Amino acid sequence: MPPFSNPTGACSPSASVTRRRLLSAGGLGMFGLTMPRFLRGADAQQTAALAAASATTPGLDKLVARAKSVIFCFQWGGPSHLETFDMKPDAPEGIRGFHKPIKSNADGIWVSEKLPKTAKVMDKVTLVRSVHHTMKNHNSAGYYALSGHAPPSDDQRLKDSPDLFPAYSSVVDRIAPLKGEIPTAATFPYIVSDGSLTPGQRASFLGKEHDPFIVLRDPSAPGFALPELSLPSGVSFERLNARRELQKLVDSQTRLLDYSAEARGIESYYDKALSMLHSEKLRAAFDLTKEPDKVRDGYGRSPYGQSLLLARRLVEAGVKFVTVNFSQGIGGQSTTEGGWDTHGFNDTRMFPIIEKYHMPITEQTLPTFLTDLDERGLLDETLVVWVGEFGRTPKINKNVSRDHWPQCYTALLAGGGVKRGYVHGASDKNGEHPADKPVKPDDLATTMYHLLGIQPDTEVRDVVNRPVPISYGKVIQEIIA
Repeated sequence: MPPFSNPTGACSPSASVTRRRLLSAGGLGMFGLTMPRFLRGADAQQTAALAAASATTPGLDKLVARAKSVIFCFQWGGPSHLETFDMKPDAPEGIRGFHKPIKSNADGIWVSEKLPKTAKVMDKVTLVRSVHHTMKNHNSAGYYALSGHAPPSDDQRLKDSPDLFPAYSSVVDRIAPLKGEIPTAATFPYIVSDGSLTPGQRASFLGKEHDPFIVLRDPSAPGFALPELSLPSGVSFERLNARRELQKLVDSQTRLLDYSAEARGIESYYDKALSMLHSEKLRAAFDLTKEPDKVRDGYGRSPYGQSLLLARRLVEAGVKFVTVNFSQGIGGQSTTEGGWDTHGFNDTRMFPIIEKYHMPITEQTLPTFLTDLDERGLLDETLVVWVGEFGRTPKINKNVSRDHWPQCYTALLAGGGVKRGYVHGASDKNGEHPADKPVKPDDLATTMYHLLGIQPDTEVRDVVNRPVPISYGKVIQEIIA
């Protein structure tokens, strides 16, 4: 993530301001950026001594990439599998929901009656109905979902730290980075959190230079644009580049300072920022006004709908890993915003909420998105992953709602080398536990890397310089076409 796209908007109080950083900030000032913005961008949590250790490892020449890109649609809050893609109409009262299943256009696949358009694209997807783990808290389960690594404990207070594993997107940027003006990875329109920033969204011990390009702007807002990708008034790219060279000269005079991994990571940021500033292709990809109104309306004019449209445009431009977050917070108590965390707290009820908000957005965006990718010839080379951090309890609670349930839930995958109209694994009769072919988040991660042509046992160096594999899971071979 370049320094002008800061996800937190604040600098850690513990961040030290060294002479080198002040000099660097001065250099940025010549770019039309300010020192406070630089200091905010140099997030102290991403301690860069950490990247000193990243090892170069082969592993890309042994696999043929089935997918050129991944679009990871993260359903923060935990959607109910029993109300979407694994309904249990024959379960006892108190477990089965209030919606009926309808037949889809794929043999043997039934979905909620609230998703009739989605039912018509089930012939494009694989449903994995046996995903499971044991993390019951959002931050720990979210970290697991976003990194593919189990956290050290199931603790809601789990915070981002260099001991934890990086985001998928950062791993891809470390092992198979794009060269030039297009970023390898992007995340938008939110960074997810629940009380504190959820780990697994940035580069951690890989070093800040491998953070995804994070965009915290609403693509559905009128006049959506990235002013950061425009040059300051009256400054040409040539002049900007010359000033960058001057900054490098200033930096070269400060060698008495330790040239830490953090400094190297920030240095890399500058060069990436310059490349993006010069990229007409990237600016064009972010310009949603180039899309016909009919297409934008089809995706829905919500932040999530327009984010999926933007994801398609970025994949067309060559971005390898795009994360689209459904919401910033876990939500679950509003019919106009928020995530899938529908406990029924504060005298709210799950079913009216998902009927008015979550299901309609899903029904509009998901089938439109998959159909658009397919009609453009992008789906076969783009892996789409639709999943939350866990599911919801089979047993309906006293608030006529459902609580957290990581023991069994469903992930939807499409394109990028996976089978069409296929179901992998099964839950038991009440949707409580896997009954067949259990899958862990580690296995989903391994399968994503495999489809991207990245060896899942490729090693990187952790915070204490130990070699660790990027994934401990197993490839789900049966879902690969």
